[in-house]
Amino acid sequence: MQVTVDSPSALGRRLRVRVPEEQVVAEVDKRIDDLARSVSLPGFRPGRAPVKVVRRRFGSRIRNEVVGEIVRSSLGDALVQEQLRPAGPPTIDPLESASGQGVDYTATFDVYPQVTLHPFDQVAIRRPKADVEESDVDRMIDTLRHQRRRWEAVDREAGIGDRLTVDYRGSVDGEPLEHGRGEAVRIEIGSGNMIPGFEEGLVGIRAGEERSLTLTFPPEYAKRELAGKAAEFNVKAHQVEEAVLPDLDDAFAAGFGVREGGMEAFRGEVRGNMQRELDDGLRALTRQRVLESLLGGEDIELPAGLVDEEVRRAMERRRVELEHSGMAPEQTSLDPSRFVETARRKVTLGLLMAEIAKVHDIQLDSERVRERIEAIASTYEEEDADKVTTWYYSNPERLSHIESMVLEDQIVEWILGEADVSEEVLSFDQVLNPGHTATMPPP
Repeated sequence: MQVTVDSPSALGRRLRVRVPEEQVVAEVDKRIDDLARSVSLPGFRPGRAPVKVVRRRFGSRIRNEVVGEIVRSSLGDALVQEQLRPAGPPTIDPLESASGQGVDYTATFDVYPQVTLHPFDQVAIRRPKADVEESDVDRMIDTLRHQRRRWEAVDREAGIGDRLTVDYRGSVDGEPLEHGRGEAVRIEIGSGNMIPGFEEGLVGIRAGEERSLTLTFPPEYAKRELAGKAAEFNVKAHQVEEAVLPDLDDAFAAGFGVREGGMEAFRGEVRGNMQRELDDGLRALTRQRVLESLLGGEDIELPAGLVDEEVRRAMERRRVELEHSGMAPEQTSLDPSRFVETARRKVTLGLLMAEIAKVHDIQLDSERVRERIEAIASTYEEEDADKVTTWYYSNPERLSHIESMVLEDQIVEWILGEADVSEEVLSFDQVLNPGHTATMPPP
């Protein structure tokens, strides 16, 4: 086998492999001899057909099979010989294997880049710390109380916190807005679910009254053709309602499944749930900061194939999300360029994490994998928990996803043990609701 390599780009490699005809012929002859001892052909007893007849009948097919296997095996041998690691499946073109000419092909691919790890003791990471305060529990209970509110119609002007039932029609430059109208739409004033100024413009309106609102779509509005544009909305109110909150008593606690201990027990349940959420949020924020510290180093030249594949996966995930939200498949056309930056970040992190695991011999902890799967299973009904565990372990792709998450956690923990870590005290909301703003468009 003859192998030559050249580098058309920084990461690109072109590998030419030549396998002599003698190697092909030897394997083809062996298979024809083996087949002749067992094949049944018309006019001959089983296993008694002359080799030349078998060759004439099956030689072309057998040679093609042998050439295919030789390409696979020789490519693997050539990659090992040249110490090359393809970052994705090689493309083989052209393939020449005419009888008497041996096998001659060229494999093109990108290789993984050289990744340089900086000293982690010079990396500064702020590790977030937070507690669940009594005021946090009060706000959460108040939120739950508002979720159980009922609405009563009132004969007065609408104010913040009231709910309106309205019809509206929107237009831009005098032209009706596509999907810019609604009938009997319920709007809670102050919820922030409409574009800026819409809810505020309805303060003081009464049932039966009409208003015109001149507003501007936000620059970041989802429909780009409307972003930053002025619009007119004609609104007619049909009903004003005020919220009536339930009493904080034993009946309220029972409504959430706490049937003993009343509000005191309910408060303890709320605090426990909030603490679990906070712990998860702190882990996620810590992980995010560790990963950001990795991305703060020098740029890594990325194999185009890895980035393209990550873009493809991201687009597919987004399509599934859109279809699950009710959009028809023909409405889910996506622009690949919108996914490139995120894909590049993910590929870069993957390369860095893999290098850290290799250099510092961080091995996957299978016990932690099982604990993670059992934790997921515990959120299901008891009779379904074993099925969930089996569901993960029976599918290599699903299991690989959990394994990747666990290994990433292990690497994050290792980095925290090496880096210059300081604490940053945050509030519950700063951890779980950072920069929360509501900018949803009208329905």
